[in-house]
Amino acid sequence: MLIVAITVVDVQTPESIHLGPLLVVAPALTVSFGTAWLTGLVGALAVAAQVVVAAFHGGLATPNHMSQIIGLAALSIMAVIVCLVRDRRTAELAQVRSVSEAAQRALLRPLPRRLGPLHISCTYLAAEKEARIGGDLYAVARTGDRTRVLIGDVRGKGLAAVGEAAALMGAFQEAAHHHATLPALAGALDRSLCRYLAQFPGTDDEIQEHFITALLLEIPDHDLVARLTHCGHPPPLLISRGQVTSVPSPPAPPLGMCGLEQGIRTSHTFSFEPGDTLLLYTDGLVEARDAHGTFYPLEGRLARWPRCGPEMLVEHVRRDLLAHTGGALRDDAAILAVRRTAVPHAGRLGEELVGSGGRHMAGQNPC
Repeated sequence: MLIVAITVVDVQTPESIHLGPLLVVAPALTVSFGTAWLTGLVGALAVAAQVVVAAFHGGLATPNHMSQIIGLAALSIMAVIVCLVRDRRTAELAQVRSVSEAAQRALLRPLPRRLGPLHISCTYLAAEKEARIGGDLYAVARTGDRTRVLIGDVRGKGLAAVGEAAALMGAFQEAAHHHATLPALAGALDRSLCRYLAQFPGTDDEIQEHFITALLLEIPDHDLVARLTHCGHPPPLLISRGQVTSVPSPPAPPLGMCGLEQGIRTSHTFSFEPGDTLLLYTDGLVEARDAHGTFYPLEGRLARWPRCGPEMLVEHVRRDLLAHTGGALRDDAAILAVRRTAVPHAGRLGEELVGSGGRHMAGQNPC
């Protein structure tokens, strides 16, 4: 339509007015949305229209018309070349995204929705949108009548942190079955990570710059408690009876601080009853800022959704975080919600469930 309009107007105007050069707009606009074939077709139509205009205004042999036709043809060819280069880069980007998504699925496999008495949901938001993968991690392991959970954050972000995240998750999946306590498990993970880092050349200072903050959580099936070992990571939030509280625990250095004194790691035990939800997260969530530089107020926002199940809670937090930041994250963020839904055996714990936790769950409204 643009080509026809310019051609008709140019034919109707006096020979002293030249609108033919405006025909270059058609192939130039086509580059923004069309393929190379479509751009070439529009360019050919524009050149044909320029020939028609020349025929009505003095013929093709005039120097002015010849230069306009040659210039329009050259610019149309350049537009086609731009399309070809753009399409090739788009295909390369699509392939990179496909590979990164496959790598993320292999690294961060979808967690089971149910493990024993637990209901689990998680999500991952990468700061590098093109890669869709980063250095935050989470994993679960079922060991007998208990569930162990790991969440961690590699120093740095993006593809450079993936190797260390993969090393820690692989070590956790194996070591979780061979250590009786969380402090012992944390020590094994620290040694494994240090061995991994020692394989790469670098000074001691450079190795010490590579560490992972982590939380280790253990939830027994038959006790209404949870155990937590803290390795330099933000504390989890407990949603219980409509109240949101931070779970304190004795701090310890992050994993992978090779060559430094690690001190004594301990575990903290706290009540975790049916209907309670634990929200574990990485610092990319609480350190996210809005346009005014305000940090994301996670604890205050969770108070809006005290009755939500894990899936809806994670989805609410994800949407609210993106709205807070305008959709742009400066750091990777992982969110993991764990709810105790039932006690597998009757008896004394069953009586507790009916007497207290059962009333708590029955009084909850759907999210």
